[in-house]
Amino acid sequence: MSENTTGTAGQSFDPRTGYDENGVMAPKAYDAVLLASFGGPEGQDDVIPFLRNVTRGRGIPDERLEEVATHYRANGGVSPINAQNRELKAAIEAELAARGIDLPVYWGNRNWDPYVPETLERIHADGHRRLLTVTTSAYSCYSSCRQYREDLGMALRSTGLEGKLEADKVRQYFNHPGFVEPFAEGLRTGLAEIRAELAEAGRAGAGCTCSSPPTPSPPPTPRPPARVRWPRSCRRGPG
Repeated sequence: MSENTTGTAGQSFDPRTGYDENGVMAPKAYDAVLLASFGGPEGQDDVIPFLRNVTRGRGIPDERLEEVATHYRANGGVSPINAQNRELKAAIEAELAARGIDLPVYWGNRNWDPYVPETLERIHADGHRRLLTVTTSAYSCYSSCRQYREDLGMALRSTGLEGKLEADKVRQYFNHPGFVEPFAEGLRTGLAEIRAELAEAGRAGAGCTCSSPPTPSPPPTPRPPARVRWPRSCRRGPG
């Protein structure tokens, strides 16, 4: 971190401050929102350069990247993520407007245009100084959380905006009701549709999928000693 931890009008940018005794951040008057995402190619000519960005520093030859590129090339070299992010950006803008919140929403990617550093430069040039970042990765892991924070920090430093533009990031929202409930509702709807289709066909069943090749069923589990009381859900029959 730069020694300069004070921004415009003496506002502190020191990330060690601004929290209460429970670690909760005090409310801030943000003046812009950044939608940060992974990025993706938008044509056949973009595929290999995009994959080079994703794998930068790992020494992966283009021949190997071309093997991965087949997944994109089968769809015209276009990843759906950029179109989805344009829709998400428009939805965020509409929701903010409906709530009477006047905040511009910018969009920047880690691995493809529009890139985060250029987006930060545009945000600063437009006069904004306090930025709230929302990422499209909901879960808690290095690639979905910390790497975004690292990329934001490196972008601020490389653009000379460190200490001039404050960029906070929302928490990971994998367990937020607004994220979980639509999945639960979609699952309920899907199961109801499947049950109706099976009932109409006069049969019932269920299927499971996994990412591993199928293996033969293990032999029956030996019955546990009588003194051990196993929950019914843990018992299994032959096969």
